[in-house]
Amino acid sequence: MSAANRYLVSFDARDTFHRFADVLIIGAGIAGLRAALEVPSDLSVLVVTKDRVTESNSSYAQGGIAGVRSPEDTFENHVEDTLVAGDGLCDREVVELVVREAPHQIEKLIEFGTKFDEENGQLALTREGGHSHRRIVHALGDSTGFEMMRATIAYARTRPNIRIWDDTFTIDLLTHEGACCGAAVARNGMGKFLIWAKQVILASGGCGMVYRETTNPPVATGDGMAAAYRAGAELRDMEFMQFHPTVLYVAGSARYLISEAVRGEGAYLRDVNGERFMPASDPRAELAPRDVVARAIFRTMEKTQHPNVYLDLAHLDPAMVLNRFPGINRVCKSFGLDITKDRIPVRPGAHYMVGGVSVDQHGRTTVPGLWAAGEVTSSGLHGANRLASNSLIEGLVYGTLCGRGAADAIRKMPRDMTAYPIRSIIPPAEEGTGLDTADLVASLRALMVRKMGIVRERTRLLEAKEDLRFWCRYALSREFDGKAGWELQNLLTIARLMIASALTRDESRGTHFRSDFPARDDQRWGLRHVACEPFVALS
Repeated sequence: MSAANRYLVSFDARDTFHRFADVLIIGAGIAGLRAALEVPSDLSVLVVTKDRVTESNSSYAQGGIAGVRSPEDTFENHVEDTLVAGDGLCDREVVELVVREAPHQIEKLIEFGTKFDEENGQLALTREGGHSHRRIVHALGDSTGFEMMRATIAYARTRPNIRIWDDTFTIDLLTHEGACCGAAVARNGMGKFLIWAKQVILASGGCGMVYRETTNPPVATGDGMAAAYRAGAELRDMEFMQFHPTVLYVAGSARYLISEAVRGEGAYLRDVNGERFMPASDPRAELAPRDVVARAIFRTMEKTQHPNVYLDLAHLDPAMVLNRFPGINRVCKSFGLDITKDRIPVRPGAHYMVGGVSVDQHGRTTVPGLWAAGEVTSSGLHGANRLASNSLIEGLVYGTLCGRGAADAIRKMPRDMTAYPIRSIIPPAEEGTGLDTADLVASLRALMVRKMGIVRERTRLLEAKEDLRFWCRYALSREFDGKAGWELQNLLTIARLMIASALTRDESRGTHFRSDFPARDDQRWGLRHVACEPFVALS
């Protein structure tokens, strides 16, 4: 794997603007804000996010939050469903921890002001693929993330010790003598400066933008994962990108997620000829886990030589459909589709990165002083495939653990804060070597769909690896002066780690399917994770 610069930009701590905080939190999704709210009021918290505070994967979550609420359901049921979806790679202790904490975290969201949907005075529950019971709480029908983040952001703004900076790009994590001590950032209108913190919590989300077809917002470029990697943190399980089976596919439109809950309420998947294909693929039919459904759709598209399949809700009660899915109805209606009658064109898209920065059961990474929560991590909860609606609850539980753990660590540290004499020097690029970042990003995203998509094979992975090696050779050694260039470098870094991990795991498991190794191999792989090679800086 080709080397790169330790830091993406040049700086010298002796002549750079500084900012200090007890706790620096990178990312303002549900994991980051939950961490901030867990920090005691006598400690200062600075939350930075590279776009608007409302712009995160958490805000776009449609389906809801999984938690045992009904008398027919049990923690054991939820644990077992998670383990089955995780395809033999979950850490059972982590699964039990998160599942048992879920009801409490849902109550905390209500305390923060979240207004979940109700039926007969009780929280309304729905079911999604892979769940054996109705246990998904939701809000505004299919806009759970929006309502949850609205309430949590408003609640966080009432806390005097929490300051939120949006339009602040985290370029890199600062390290001194092997420990994380802050971050180098660029804030809109203020230029570059260094934030020093006693403890840092990484909650920067995923990397779906590494694929051309994705449900993720444009901010999901893997910045936190790449920065943690350059800082020496262990990353693992990067071969496991979950593809959401049903993304609205209308030529010329942005890709819009069609929630798992649509199939949970009884919608059918049909091919271009109107035939249901899921019952022949899996006994759970449309309620099979996402990796099973995504591969069935992929095979159907290849078989029919059609660019998509269709979701059919016409057999369901129209009033229920419109009440349950107002957001989806609004989007489809803008394209002349009546979801109570018309078939909705869909195809899979990159949705959730299961792998990421390795963390223990307290949210600690392998770098002292650095904690992590949410999609940026590999905690052991999801295994090889995330169970629907388990991600928000993971962010809440691990955000709480990180906020609490960081505060406890600070109590044992000296009160004084220090700016360390850190320097980064990147030689200027040779003249005449300008780079079209948008073109390279487009090429990368297309390559990932073709050669690192739902179905993988060694020859194509090796071709992708060689392409990445060439691109990285001239793109990672230079210094950019803005977000577009930094995002390109982060996407390239994440893509090469994903491809290397996919080549290493020569079996099929969860979201990772190798056509040349189509079977799961417990004898060789069992509970083994693929840890990424350590970062190597240019000399």
